[in-house]
Amino acid sequence: MNRIVALPATIAGALLLSACASTAGEYPSLARRDIERVSGTAMPVEPAVPQVPPLPPSAATEARLAELLAQAREANQRFLAVRPQAQNAVAGAGGVASESWIDANVALSRLEAARSRAMVALAELDQLYAAERLENFNAVSPTAEAIAAARDTVDSWVQAQTDTIGSLSGRLPGA
Repeated sequence: MNRIVALPATIAGALLLSACASTAGEYPSLARRDIERVSGTAMPVEPAVPQVPPLPPSAATEARLAELLAQAREANQRFLAVRPQAQNAVAGAGGVASESWIDANVALSRLEAARSRAMVALAELDQLYAAERLENFNAVSPTAEAIAAARDTVDSWVQAQTDTIGSLSGRLPGA
């Protein structure tokens, strides 16, 4: 029985192997043909894209920027108003946990509270700038430039406030 099954398998194997034994002259060459070589000199024509001038900031954007600048300016003025009190409190601070030390920490907290509204305005300006750049990522639009100018102004105020708070905090005993 095994011989009967093995005989057809042997014949099928011999037939399959005979297909691989043909001569090489019957197949096309795999070498690159002349038609496959690049030989042209024509340059592709760039499509004419009309240049649309960038639009200036909208009235709503300008109004929002003015509002955020006013908010940050007010916060900066409030900060500048309470700064001398904080400087005096820190200069007169005694040892850790003394009444004057606690007063100095409360004065620093007032400075940080005054800075917070400017930081809120700065965060919103950052958000507006990021949204504008995502919308017009190929070039800086006039709207993005206006937002960046407002953001830079507010950032300089916040940075000066942060430096002042850091300097005063560093002068407190036990800091």
